[in-house]
Amino acid sequence: MAHAKAKGSTKLGRDSAAQRLGIKRTDGETVKIGEIIIRQRGTNYFPGLNVRRAGDDTIYSLKKGVVKFVQKKRTRFDGAKHFVKVVNVL
Repeated sequence: MAHAKAKGSTKLGRDSAAQRLGIKRTDGETVKIGEIIIRQRGTNYFPGLNVRRAGDDTIYSLKKGVVKFVQKKRTRFDGAKHFVKVVNVL
């Protein structure tokens, strides 16, 4: 007969690492070619001049320059207009 109670596995202790999302270069900062400006999920910020969006929605620069954030009026698929945040490298 066992003297110690059998031990089961715990359901705790599984936590994933943080994804380090957010703005990496702010308005007025200089960037090099290929440098990440924003890490995001979805399109909170849209790419503008000299900027491209990667497969995971990361925004990075295509040219060396200065980061500029602007708001732009954009038309939705149903015709409604709304403002979006656009990232440019000038």
